[in-house]
Amino acid sequence: MANFWRNLSKVRSLVQFWGLVCLAFLLVLGCSRSTLEMENSSALHPNRITLGSTATISTLDPADAYGKFVGTLLYNLGDRLYTYKLGTQELEPQLATAMPRVSPDGLTYTIPLRQGVVFHDGTPFNAEAMAFSLNRFIQNGGSPSFLLADLVKEIKPTAEYELTIQLKKAFAAFPSLLAFSGVCAVSPNAYEIKEGEFKPEAFVGTGPYRLAKVGTDQVQLEAFDRYWGPKPRTQNIDIQFFSSPANLFNAFRTGAIDVAYQSLATEQINTLQQGVQSMGWQVIERSGSGIYVLTLNLKSPPLDRLEVRQAIAAVINRPLVQERVFQGQIEPLYSLVPTTLDVHKPVFQEQYGDGNAAKARELLVQAGYSESNPLKLELWYRSNVINDQLAAITSRAVIKKELGGLMQLELKSVESTTAYKNLDKGAYPIFLLDWSPDFFDPDNYIQPFMECSKGSPETGCEEGSSYLWGSFYYSDRANQLIDQSRKEQNPARRKQLYIELQNLLAQDVPFIPLWQSKDYLFAQKWVEGASLEVTQKVPFATMRKT
Repeated sequence: MANFWRNLSKVRSLVQFWGLVCLAFLLVLGCSRSTLEMENSSALHPNRITLGSTATISTLDPADAYGKFVGTLLYNLGDRLYTYKLGTQELEPQLATAMPRVSPDGLTYTIPLRQGVVFHDGTPFNAEAMAFSLNRFIQNGGSPSFLLADLVKEIKPTAEYELTIQLKKAFAAFPSLLAFSGVCAVSPNAYEIKEGEFKPEAFVGTGPYRLAKVGTDQVQLEAFDRYWGPKPRTQNIDIQFFSSPANLFNAFRTGAIDVAYQSLATEQINTLQQGVQSMGWQVIERSGSGIYVLTLNLKSPPLDRLEVRQAIAAVINRPLVQERVFQGQIEPLYSLVPTTLDVHKPVFQEQYGDGNAAKARELLVQAGYSESNPLKLELWYRSNVINDQLAAITSRAVIKKELGGLMQLELKSVESTTAYKNLDKGAYPIFLLDWSPDFFDPDNYIQPFMECSKGSPETGCEEGSSYLWGSFYYSDRANQLIDQSRKEQNPARRKQLYIELQNLLAQDVPFIPLWQSKDYLFAQKWVEGASLEVTQKVPFATMRKT
């Protein structure tokens, strides 16, 4: 019996030994296979690219979709009358065949349309289908509907492949607005015009990709085999949504996804930038379209005094915020118009500089302030935006260092939703806010800030854009220039109007531009053709695995 137990023990030992050997072998094999899969991802899935993002989307219906990432999806799923030539700021026809003919009064746009285009469901595209799509965008009343509803009087087909749009008022930037992702063509057989009627999990357009599947954390696209334009280089695009930047970062770092877009933390971006040489990662960086500003309440003393506003503009130190808060991942901005537009003029840099304590001190003394009678101000920021807090803290430290007790800044915060509800009530003297444009044109950076539809120099703005921002800035000259810029069809003369508007901004200081965002796209070494456009869209059709 003892021998039996001894022999059984030996057998168990041998079984355990060989079991461990097999397990180790399998682990090595598994690890090797995993590494091999990452290294040979192109060979394993040559016709499929996976893009990861932390973005969230609530709808794919272009008449109700209003966000940055969903804009990229619609950009690839649909076509618009106009788009931007890849890699440029040049507007070009897409479903149109030429730029519009504009009537002398600037109110009527006649647009010739492309023939031979079909929707993803096989429905032919023509002027009636395009008119249906734009009218649906307006009449269904979704989040972005105001973009056309405020401007358009009538949309109608005037021939089988000719569309005529009549505006309520002249608007020279209208072709740029027609490149907005949401004003794409949709099939009249898949949608209906009815207020409040949307299809959040469907899309039937004319783009290079069609919608294949919508899941809780994934959207799948496949190349549309009847697309009228250049064929996509990759058959399938999978969009994988991650719950956190950390998960997105790890998925890209380990090769589980091919492309990453929106949004990684500052340190994670730095890590990927550092791995370009050793890992072969591609980091595509572009100046973003979003801008950050201080809005100054001109009805809130002492901000009703020009010298005070100018002093604040002079003491702001943008490069310091760029370095200490964002580690270089923003660009200092010296106008409401970003550097990506050719009408940009750095008026605040020219007039005030950065961290110009001497000028700020001179202006404050001129306004009657001193160490014994300091300027006291409240600076508000959004409590749920960590970078706003860091920027506010850094700016307060700079002001204390440079001006001592001459200017005292008290920081206060409030949650975003509450802030947006109370801006036009004049609740905040100074507020740090951001702005993302709806379309790529200087009008969408000037008019939403400086226009006032009702007011006077005595009462300030009572209705209009500056009222909604909580600035209450009123300038008859600004209103005149904005009106002229919207009517002016000549690009050179239009540019001069925007130069004058930017000069007026620096002179009156109702807003202080702070920084411009940067956008990042990350691609694995085996991905070719990845790009980030000036409109922050990612073209899927140009990407392929090598």
